[in-house]
Order: sequence, then C-alpha cells, then structure tokens
Amino acid sequence: MQRLLDRFSGIPVVVYDAAWNLVIANAPYDALMGPTSALRGNERNAVWRNLLGPASRARQTPQEHDELVGRLVADLRGTMGRYPDDHGLRRLVAELRAASPRFEELWGTAAEAPRAEQSRLKIIDHPAVGAITVDCDTLVVAQDDLRIMVYTAEPGSADAERLQLAIVLGTQSLAG
Repeated sequence: MQRLLDRFSGIPVVVYDAAWNLVIANAPYDALMGPTSALRGNERNAVWRNLLGPASRARQTPQEHDELVGRLVADLRGTMGRYPDDHGLRRLVAELRAASPRFEELWGTAAEAPRAEQSRLKIIDHPAVGAITVDCDTLVVAQDDLRIMVYTAEPGSADAERLQLAIVLGTQSLAG
C-alpha cells in the first residue's frame, strides 16, 4: 500500500477500508487535513468522526454534512451486508448506535446505499494558508473493497499554489 502512495508524491491521498476505517494516509494528506497518526480506535473511522468527532478542516453546510453522513451510514450498512460475520464491524455499528442518536435514526431508515460521489469540490480551511478549493476524487477498488481519496487543485490556480504551500509547511512541521 505504501508503494501506491509513493506514486502520488506531492498529492494528498488517504485510503479507507470497506467500513471507512483509515488504512493509511500520506504526508501531503496529513499536511492538508491534519495529522492522522494520533488517531486511535474509533477516531480512525470516518463515520465515527463525522458523527461524533471534532470538526474536519473541510468546510460544509449543515445540509452537506447531513448528506455526507447519510451516504456514509448507507455505505456502512451495505458493508455490513457483505461482511455480516466481521466482529470489528459489528462492534463499530453497535458502538455507533449506542453513542449517536443520529446514527441510530439513519441506521434504522437507511435503504440501499446511494451511488457514491466519485468527485466533488471541497473547501479546506487550512490553519496556515487559509481556504483551499480542491477536487476530492474517490476511487473504489472493488476487489479489495477500499476507498482511495485523492485531493488535487486546478493546475496553475491560486488554490494549487496554496495546496502546495500547505503541503510544504505541513510536511516540514510533521518532520520537525
């Protein structure tokens, strides 16, 4: 997996498993979105973080957040259907149901998982360089049931310059 991320040198990339558990993130991703190495347990799960964790650097309206959470819960429900005997997945769902009334509501009403967005614009509020508009492309590796998210900015744009600056500043502070 690390060799795959090495091919994206300078491009923020994060990989999640079928249950939205963070598998690996490269240094540019950590520089853009914040360090992932300190995340432990359920904090490494995107569904958990979006329902119960601290706010992300990605700017969202309440409606956008609700839609994202709805898609994540529906996708997790589909994952549960594919892996009904996975003890870790069952434990995650039980903990989410106990900790989040919103998850419980969505879990009980979620129908078939909606088609995942393959690409969408995101505005990242980076603490050192300000707002950066990026394309977030989600690539699904069906055979391995992985989700690879790649963040890029329009080449030659001010956002591309801010993204590169955020990566340089962030990787320097991560190394220091």
